[in-house]
Amino acid sequence: MRKVLIANRGEIAVRVARACRDYGVRSVAVYADPDADALHVRAADEAWALEGTRPAETYLDIAKLLAVARKSGADAVHPGYGFLSERAEFAQAVIDAGLTWIGPPPAAMAQLGDKVAARKVALQVGAPLVAGTAEPVQSADEVLDFARTHGLPIAIKAAFGGGGRGLKVTWHMDEVAELYASAVREATAAFGRGECFVEQFLDQPRHIEAQVIADRHGHVLVVGTRDCSLQRRNQKLVEEAPAPFLTDEQSASVCRAARDICAAVGYESAGTVEFLLGQSGQISFLEVNTRLQVEHPVTEETTGIDLVLEQLRVADGLPLSFGATPPVRGHAIEFRLNAEDPGRGYLPTPGRITRFDVPGGPGVRLDSGVAAGSLVPGSFDSLMGKLIVSGSTRAQALARARRALAELRIEGVASVLAFHRAVVDDPAFTAEQGFGVHTRWIETGMQAEFEPAARPGPEDSAPLTRTWMEIEGKRLRLGLPAGLALQAAGEPSAAAQDERPQQPGDVPAPLTGNLVRWHQQEGAPVGAGEIIATLEAMKMETAVAAPRAGTLHCLADAGALVQVGDVMARIV
Repeated sequence: MRKVLIANRGEIAVRVARACRDYGVRSVAVYADPDADALHVRAADEAWALEGTRPAETYLDIAKLLAVARKSGADAVHPGYGFLSERAEFAQAVIDAGLTWIGPPPAAMAQLGDKVAARKVALQVGAPLVAGTAEPVQSADEVLDFARTHGLPIAIKAAFGGGGRGLKVTWHMDEVAELYASAVREATAAFGRGECFVEQFLDQPRHIEAQVIADRHGHVLVVGTRDCSLQRRNQKLVEEAPAPFLTDEQSASVCRAARDICAAVGYESAGTVEFLLGQSGQISFLEVNTRLQVEHPVTEETTGIDLVLEQLRVADGLPLSFGATPPVRGHAIEFRLNAEDPGRGYLPTPGRITRFDVPGGPGVRLDSGVAAGSLVPGSFDSLMGKLIVSGSTRAQALARARRALAELRIEGVASVLAFHRAVVDDPAFTAEQGFGVHTRWIETGMQAEFEPAARPGPEDSAPLTRTWMEIEGKRLRLGLPAGLALQAAGEPSAAAQDERPQQPGDVPAPLTGNLVRWHQQEGAPVGAGEIIATLEAMKMETAVAAPRAGTLHCLADAGALVQVGDVMARIV
């Protein structure tokens, strides 16, 4: 490899660019219009435009990405995580274009990325798992049939994705149809495929996973466990390594199953095998993520292994730089820095970051895709960066985390910092009274309350304005920041526009995002608190409730992009 195209954005694109520099190869960034001045664009050796604002027309567009690889002279592609990273057809397209794919073989991705097929592999190697559908379901009626047979709760899960997108846990029969439809929509938006399957859901389980790394020379190694139980809406917020409070038998079972599953399909590169650990001690195989994980740094900090560098080595045909599972050294905890407001139910809050003060000191690492002045677009994931804190013991890591979280300052957009500062002092997490967290603990067990953050105004930087200019008779395309174009035209920027006053019965958009659907038709009677609309932002759906009873009058069309504070409807 000489030059690597990074088919991603944000902090993972920055992380891969740095690894490329360490490895001695050049890197190529790509960017959607809202990311034109993003940190990952500046971190790479060169950057190319994808010309679009949404995932489907930018980071999910295989043809555009391969065209950039060709024009830039890149001879390899790293997919990062999310977007196309688990799409076997993308991996195959990269290989068919004569490029090096920095990831698992497409056949292994297809087998393990299809969660139904992955369950079959897990069964073949004797991995523990709960009951589930043998194939993707075709309708809500099939989900209901499974629930009647096996009981509730059940999990409706995207068959071709991960990261919590397209995953809905159903606790009541009357919500099955809506949650199935929501899971399909989220899966389609995030991964381009909406197929879902169903399995039993362990109530209040812990989320345990094993990091696998494999090369082309027959080495398949598990390099540590992680606990990722602190989640909200099936999205991880805090991860740590090694997974604490496991018995030797449980740890061995997880690592053995993870290795056997990957070895059975001829796996290469980095991957993660995930499990649920029930309150009774029951372990159940969950899924395989055929890519690098967001939480990979905690494994790096506790093993001394650079997992991205190992991915580059494997793709180059080299063996792993280590020959055996390394011993664990100390403990590490990662805190995801999402642009979300805990005081408003973790609503995404896109906008402009005005302050980003980075902590330091022993055991502190920050992997970030933003800095002061960066824009957090509403079109993409809410993850801004990750704070990773390590120590010789879990207690020391927690102490350092309290210090680092106190030093960290993020302003301009809401963030989950308040949650992190509360959780490192919560006895359920610190284990002063036993380790009490589970995957639904944030929603059902956490006692801390959070004040809503000040709402940012509309995004003060629209996508690029594209125009043209002529140089010596040659017509060239030109992209200008929209704010600059507006100022040149004598128009006020979005940030300078006054907010419209709201009237009683107005239904303002709680966030900037796409209006997916209205649940009631124009002129329909609605009750106070009834769900009337669904918004999608940062790849997650948010329900909007009626503020009072009355007649619904819709002021925005389904499919429209609405800004935070826009009046979408009025109830009279």
